[in-house]
Amino acid sequence: MRETARAEVVTVALKLFAEQGFDGTTVDQIATEAGLSRASLFRYFGTKEDIVLGQLAETGRTIAEALAARPEEERPWEALRRAFDVLVEDNAETREQTLAYLRMLYDTPSLRARHHEKQLSWQNLLVPEIARRLGAEPALPEDPGPSALAASALACMDTATVAWLACDGTVPSAALLDRAMDAVANT
Repeated sequence: MRETARAEVVTVALKLFAEQGFDGTTVDQIATEAGLSRASLFRYFGTKEDIVLGQLAETGRTIAEALAARPEEERPWEALRRAFDVLVEDNAETREQTLAYLRMLYDTPSLRARHHEKQLSWQNLLVPEIARRLGAEPALPEDPGPSALAASALACMDTATVAWLACDGTVPSAALLDRAMDAVANT
């Protein structure tokens, strides 16, 4: 039941955000439209931003699982790129919806900041597998390699997303991600 209520709140909120903008929509409006009290809404979500970004923790885990499932012989950078396919393919399947969501995300400073914060947690999820593939110890602060690879790959994902938005999705996001990651790998 709890997941059903959460999903309903997200659906209602995204509809209101599309109509009124993120900043133009209040928590009270979302709660009323979803048939909840303000207090009930906050039992499901800590902040208004979390309504939009709540699924990102699961996305990070999915990417980390995809990375761990990549072939052993694959170099870490390529494994990272291929692990992002789970996100890229999902975005391609829901292109218009994803573009609208990402426009709201990138056009709203509070959402953008919170998204960046969530992506930092993705980095923490990716580092142990990258370290394992490199034969490194992820807990050693004097070895920044695994963290640098994870952070760089996520930066490539972010810049590819910005490019995808800029071209209004006319170039496949997979191609843009390939270009971004190739630019880093071949420099």
